[in-house]
Amino acid sequence: TMEINVLTNEIAYENTYFLTNDTSTIVIDPGNETDAILNTIRELRNPVVAILLTHAHYDHIMGVEEVRKATGAPVYVSPLEADWLYTPALNLSGLPHHDDDLPDVVVNAAEHTFSVGETYHIGGFEFTVRATPGHSQGGVSFVFEKERLVFTGDALFSGTIGRTDLNTGDMVTLKESIRTQLFTLPDGFRVFPGHGTQTRIGVEKQYNPFFHN
Repeated sequence: TMEINVLTNEIAYENTYFLTNDTSTIVIDPGNETDAILNTIRELRNPVVAILLTHAHYDHIMGVEEVRKATGAPVYVSPLEADWLYTPALNLSGLPHHDDDLPDVVVNAAEHTFSVGETYHIGGFEFTVRATPGHSQGGVSFVFEKERLVFTGDALFSGTIGRTDLNTGDMVTLKESIRTQLFTLPDGFRVFPGHGTQTRIGVEKQYNPFFHN
């Protein structure tokens, strides 16, 4: 059985997820509250076997280096955003409007880049990576078929969708991603987004205002 813990970080209210099974832990999108993240990892006790990134915007990667240092776990990211990790202008921490409130976020290169459509077996976990670009070009979602749930990053939220006004964002692409990659999952699948509360595929198909003309 898989247990899911979530920690909502102070910066951008970004959700960091911790998945735990009998032997291992996976961390998804470690945000800025590294002390709290490391405490959660310690409490869960099982070794961290992977750090998975839905995309490489700064609010989703600020804790990567600390978690990697503390756990030795490898980092996985889309090949389309691999260089965003160490390029502040691309992960958006280096934009002028953040000069005062945010240090440049620079993360060392990821150990692995995702192969889209591939099913991964890591530490007793099994998930498939789907490309869900539109919020950013390398956005991916992680589908856990057995557990009937999906981590959607900043593609799909409860009642809304990711913003598309940032670098490589595109509204048409994002809606197409959600339609073809997420709304094709069974209605009962639980959705764990990068911000905000969890929802279900069926609820979003029926009520998400971006899909009702």
